[in-house]
Amino acid sequence: MAAIEAANYRVNLGNRTLTGSVILVTRPAGLGQGLAQSIRAAGGEVVFFPAIEIAPPSDPAALVRIVEALDRFDIAIFISPSAVVKGHEFVTARRAWPSALRVAAVGSGTAASLAELGFTGVIAPQGQGDSQALAALPEFAQVSGKSIVIFRGEGGRETLRAALQSRGATVTYAQCYRRGRPAADPAPLLARWRRGGVHAVCLTSGEGLENLAGILGPEGAALLRATPVFVPHPRIGAAAEGFGVARTLLTGAGDEQLVAALKAFFAKV
Repeated sequence: MAAIEAANYRVNLGNRTLTGSVILVTRPAGLGQGLAQSIRAAGGEVVFFPAIEIAPPSDPAALVRIVEALDRFDIAIFISPSAVVKGHEFVTARRAWPSALRVAAVGSGTAASLAELGFTGVIAPQGQGDSQALAALPEFAQVSGKSIVIFRGEGGRETLRAALQSRGATVTYAQCYRRGRPAADPAPLLARWRRGGVHAVCLTSGEGLENLAGILGPEGAALLRATPVFVPHPRIGAAAEGFGVARTLLTGAGDEQLVAALKAFFAKV
């Protein structure tokens, strides 16, 4: 099985474009427009096929209680762009964000989503962002006695909360959405893929990979394994490698790095 490749995009791209390349974007509905715009600006074509559905939380009353008590928190952490969008929608429908509340993001994509909504001074790791990188920042070294709320989807990893609680923080989850598998018809995508009409796939989570493979079925899973897959984090790359993807490229976080990696890749093929 091929190893995960580090996408070689840290080069002078010059006039390299994505002309003639078709990129499958699997982000949840409504969260891939910025990436699509950048791909199209580089000459590429985008096919949207969301691999994760974002649904309302199972217990909205619990989320309402947290939102009503936001003033007692010192820091709000957002785990994903979906957490930003859904959390912001839920809060602003009921109240204003507390002016003294500090805001943090696990990575550059999530930080960019916060900036688009007008948040400033966002705490976020540089480069490869994840929960461990966020917890390692100086702002989270001394959090004893602090109250921290984490906006996220239902379920997920416990690494960040465990790290902050071990340092004396009180940590509350604001679970503002549920992830699910979309009820999508794969037939049009499969027909296109069979004709060689999909040249690369962008995946943002292991769950998205699992959902995509399940929706596509055995034939589609074989096509997915034979198509270059671009991922922002080694953990997702490991999931793709374990699934049997022949060529997995690690791009780093954020749309800019992803598009640069796509350009560099297609300049060579």
